Amino acid sequence: MAKIRLTKEFRFEMAHALWNYDGLCRNIHGHSYILQVTVIGEPISDQDNTKLGMVMDFGDLKAIVNREIVKDLDHSIVVSNMVSPEIIKQMGQMGERHFLVDYQPTCENMLIDFAQRLKNALPKEVSLFSLKLHETANSFAEWYAEDN
Repeated sequence: MAKIRLTKEFRFEMAHALWNYDGLCRNIHGHSYILQVTVIGEPISDQDNTKLGMVMDFGDLKAIVNREIVKDLDHSIVVSNMVSPEIIKQMGQMGERHFLVDYQPTCENMLIDFAQRLKNALPKEVSLFSLKLHETANSFAEWYAEDN
């Protein structure tokens, strides 16, 4: 049977700051992220399966990505846990929705994190093929399973 790739796109708003960085991104700032998730698998051939002909239901992929990534990050401030949580608390209600990560929250590192989360959440018959994360309209990073 032929392998087919499916891609679903997700959009979320997120702020971050890069700890100890020597450029403007050391300041808290936000982006309108676009995440493209591509999975690969064989279309279901079981005539009795309600998902006949699908590699995976797009709705199921959407639910997984929203649960594993988007719900935590959308409209949040993401910072490395190298930054004291007290700093976020001092922001009051503006810091209520924050997410601490154990890495520098660059586009590259977020993709490594996202890949691990999604690989662990996908059905066994479907594999994560690639991720593409746009931080701005003309800046993005990509992760490919074959490279890892």
